[in-house]
Amino acid sequence: MLILAGLFVIQAVRDGRIAPILQIIPTPTRSLNSYVQEGETHFQAGNLEKAIEAYRYAIAIDPEDADLRAELARIQVYSTSQITVDARKRERLEEALATIEEGLAISPQNSNLYAVKAFALDWYGSSGAAGEASQEYLVKGEQAATEALQYDNTNALALAYYAELLIDQLKYSQAQQYITQALERDDTLMDVHRVNGNVQEASANYTQAIEEYKKAIQITPNLNFLYLSLGANYRQLANMTGITTEQNYYFGLALEAFAKAVAINDQLGVRDPIPLISIANTYVQQGEFFAAARNMLRAVAFAPDDPTAYGQLGVVYYKSRNYEGSILPLRCAVRGCSAAESCLVRNGGLECAAESIPDIPIHGLELTNNSVVYYYHLGSVLAGLHQPNNHYCDEAMTVFDEIRAKFANDETIMGIVREGETICGFYGYH
Repeated sequence: MLILAGLFVIQAVRDGRIAPILQIIPTPTRSLNSYVQEGETHFQAGNLEKAIEAYRYAIAIDPEDADLRAELARIQVYSTSQITVDARKRERLEEALATIEEGLAISPQNSNLYAVKAFALDWYGSSGAAGEASQEYLVKGEQAATEALQYDNTNALALAYYAELLIDQLKYSQAQQYITQALERDDTLMDVHRVNGNVQEASANYTQAIEEYKKAIQITPNLNFLYLSLGANYRQLANMTGITTEQNYYFGLALEAFAKAVAINDQLGVRDPIPLISIANTYVQQGEFFAAARNMLRAVAFAPDDPTAYGQLGVVYYKSRNYEGSILPLRCAVRGCSAAESCLVRNGGLECAAESIPDIPIHGLELTNNSVVYYYHLGSVLAGLHQPNNHYCDEAMTVFDEIRAKFANDETIMGIVREGETICGFYGYH
């Protein structure tokens, strides 16, 4: 019986019915489609970082699929809407452009890749992250859009992104022509309605822009940047009316839109300060400075290492006439500050216990189109509060010199600089 049993086991092993004891049992691997579906689901849910991760896994399975890279790059560009620091924004945009170039090496005539390249270059050039090279990026973006349409003149995404590029180059009538064509080709795309909202907004057609952003939201209801655009247009309507009841109504709608963006982030566990900053700025316009400061402090808590959040808090304090309180957060944004100082800011100006201070020093922002607002607010408040015993004008004049070196041709900014220099001039500074 034992011999027969042994012969049975040996034959079963040979037939594959029984696996050898030390043989590794294969485990099922995920398919390409499962990762693509996961990426699409995360994008629809508004979790752009998770969507990026899923598409990267999909590309690892099928590295020859150029369209996967086009979609990954598109989401990488959109993800910069949740990034406030220029250096980090540049890094993500460079990642998107690298993804596109990898795709073009595989499929050099892929219209979608060129369309997304135009999109990436446009957001690079118009975001302020490109600095003095912004116009160069816009020109390259227009070239990419043209190539996209050469390979497929019915590509609705290419038409829409071309329209967005034209808006950023102040070519409004041409932009309207291209976005009209995009709508005719495919009006089911979120991107097409988003760009049309942008076109209408640039033409001060804020009511029409709101309708387009609402259509984009119907298609993809969990993208927080759409709610930010919607709220910004309601805020524009509020600023246009002189009737208090109407103004309060539109401000209320703006706050609802921004609150929806916050709710999406909370649901996904995304600690994005931008919607809270939008809420704070709306309260500033309403003159409700306490509510503005409360939301900005929450934004800083969401991004405790983000110097932009500190700068925005400093601007809120400045506009609420808490001039002394604005200095430290503005300094953190412009010059950087120690972990103890950043903790002091996050704690609403109250000293943090030495043993409980998190190791979060802040690195100052480089002077760009996006950060100059923090520079001139810092210079202005230091000049305004200068006394012979605090030497604030020493620091203020240094800040003004830096601004003058980069923005000498911007009359609005230089008007602010000259006003501060005049104040310091009374104390002998030149």
